[in-house]
Amino acid sequence: MKTTLSLMTLLAAGASQAAGFQIDTQSARSTGMGNAATAWLDDSSAIYSNAANILGVKRLDITVGDTGILPLLEFTPDGGGAQSQKLTVSPPPHVFAVFRPFESLAFGVGAYAPYGARSRWKDDFVGRFRGKESSLTAYYINPTVAYQAHESIRVGLGLDIVRSTVEIRRGLNFVESEGAIHLGGGAWGVGFNAGVQAELLPKELTIGVHYRSAVAVTFDGKADFQNVPTEFQQRMVDQRVRADVTFPATLGIGMAFYPMERLTVAFDAQVTFWSSFEELAIEFPDTPQLNNPVAKQWSTKAKYHLGAEYTVTPQLQARAGLVADLAPSPEETLTPDLPDADRYKLTVGAGYNLGALRADAGYQFVILADTKSTAPGMGGTYSGSAHVLSVTLGYAL
Repeated sequence: MKTTLSLMTLLAAGASQAAGFQIDTQSARSTGMGNAATAWLDDSSAIYSNAANILGVKRLDITVGDTGILPLLEFTPDGGGAQSQKLTVSPPPHVFAVFRPFESLAFGVGAYAPYGARSRWKDDFVGRFRGKESSLTAYYINPTVAYQAHESIRVGLGLDIVRSTVEIRRGLNFVESEGAIHLGGGAWGVGFNAGVQAELLPKELTIGVHYRSAVAVTFDGKADFQNVPTEFQQRMVDQRVRADVTFPATLGIGMAFYPMERLTVAFDAQVTFWSSFEELAIEFPDTPQLNNPVAKQWSTKAKYHLGAEYTVTPQLQARAGLVADLAPSPEETLTPDLPDADRYKLTVGAGYNLGALRADAGYQFVILADTKSTAPGMGGTYSGSAHVLSVTLGYAL
């Protein structure tokens, strides 16, 4: 008997909010605008969307927030009834601070989770031997600097210091009984990001480009086997595990228009280089016969964001947006350990300023298009939706 422990079992919940396991709701303000923020966002949360844009801060800007992601995901196996996950809310937080001591220079730091997933399938789930419960989070600490290179051109550069943690619980099928395995581990990695913002037409049109590098990490952890029959206990003993993972690079290009004094309209196209996920597996250095890599063959995909912000009064802003987010997984490798589908998002939001203080809220309704899987032994259809609510508090001087 072979026991496949693909690292992709970690990532099921991420598919409900964004393609693969990406989380792009790092600011309630941009969440309400469909995350179309590459060319214009001018507060400290721009550390995530475009490092160059932190020069929009007057002197000091601090933002703190959280996002609740509630997925409602179903898998309907061929010839069977629909099966769903347990109710699970994922709360990735975000914190940013920017200081602009000079007119042409700004410094900042951010802490946020741009990749992550959480999954809890019901106990009798048909795919429990591929993935039952899992949690993955990549925490980025991002020091950033931006410089006004020209009166109409800003540039920014940041360092990505990544701490990632993982935990998996899944069933083991021994035919006459069921066992379980619990894995946990952590890893560190380093990358970078860079951005440019250019004002093409003063107070009418700006463009932005932002690149975030891939980050390779190696998880080191432990595997705990439970309820293993006697005949398998010599091989399935508690032991070390390791896995190599690459969080993909992204490239965003955006435009912001100002058709009237109080209205901003923005459009972004972002490419995520998911092709780095060809196959992944957890390795057992002490028992290599348990290794069994699983092919995924993801492909590089783009997503598209359209958003608008209207200043109703000097204190109140209203926002709305649309997002089309294309899935990277082919049908033949689509399995319950990572349910995937094209996503279409409707977003709304609002902001209120009270002196130096402000509060923003953004909501997304995520529609997962019905997606057919032809994976051997796990054919079926994935469908569902998700609710995403983001709240951010800010302070500016």
